[in-house]
Amino acid sequence: MRILVIGGNRFMGFQFVWRALLAGHILTVVNRGSVPDPFRGRVEALVADRRSPAFAEAVRGRAFDAAVDFAAYGADDVTAMLDAFPAGAIGHYVMISTGQVYLVREGCAWPAREGDYDGPVMSRPDDPRQHGDWQYGVDKRAAEDLLDRAWQDGRLASTRLRIPMVNGERDPYRRLDAYLWRILDGGPLLLPAGGARRIRPVYSLDVADAILALLGHADAFGQAYNLSQREIVSVRELVEAIAARVGASPRIVPVAPSALAGAGLEAAGLSPFDHAWSSLLDPSLAEARLGFAPTPFERYLDRIVAASWNRPDGAPPQSYAGRAAEIDLAGRLT
Repeated sequence: MRILVIGGNRFMGFQFVWRALLAGHILTVVNRGSVPDPFRGRVEALVADRRSPAFAEAVRGRAFDAAVDFAAYGADDVTAMLDAFPAGAIGHYVMISTGQVYLVREGCAWPAREGDYDGPVMSRPDDPRQHGDWQYGVDKRAAEDLLDRAWQDGRLASTRLRIPMVNGERDPYRRLDAYLWRILDGGPLLLPAGGARRIRPVYSLDVADAILALLGHADAFGQAYNLSQREIVSVRELVEAIAARVGASPRIVPVAPSALAGAGLEAAGLSPFDHAWSSLLDPSLAEARLGFAPTPFERYLDRIVAASWNRPDGAPPQSYAGRAAEIDLAGRLT
């Protein structure tokens, strides 16, 4: 199968490309070229910004059995893709969407199912700090809606995959490392509400494998699916599971968001999964219709912690720079 990958040099895109290569597919990757080619000539690499005329020029006259888009953030991105390819030039288009399409919906049930998508969208939040996350969800919905219309009009066969926060060995945000480094230094670990927030992330390689499994299957055309791990865990349980893998006992200190703000600290830095815009998805439809079988949480956590432990550069995550202020606040709280 000839597959076009839009994006693809980082994290999930990178892992998908390698999985597809191992499965014997022929890959073309198009992106801005902002990072060095990690595939060392094993794939055809096209350099173009998908939001510029260079994108259409780069893919002119080409056809693909499938396209996987890791960089569609709004309706304009989908429009550019549709304009660049005549009808029939892409056999099956897969857009990587987000659980935030539910978070911006008023009165959405949790865990969210695919049928919970339809409904009124909330107004822009009063708090300007939430505008970016709100806009991200709204823009992703616009991209999804445009794809749905293109499918209904017979213009393009597509599938939308909605994912929550992603765990993986190549996570550029180093979410799990944020906890691991604080556990390893033996100091206090500040967790909003003591880590009570429930989470249901997804393992990056499970996303890659799910994409490969559905490419070209007509039953997936025009559909949207949630992908996530099966287990719902609390942030505290996540921290304790990481600590158990390095033989440590985390010193958890509950903290109120107001106390963090007063100390100039961001919850997203010291506890990345304690995020108000973290979605909780139900993956049962993908399990039933796609045969999606997510890797058990405990098993994939083993892999990620091992990769972090053996990180070649030994550098801490960026959020660790404020560690001294965290320890100071924890001392005042206790």
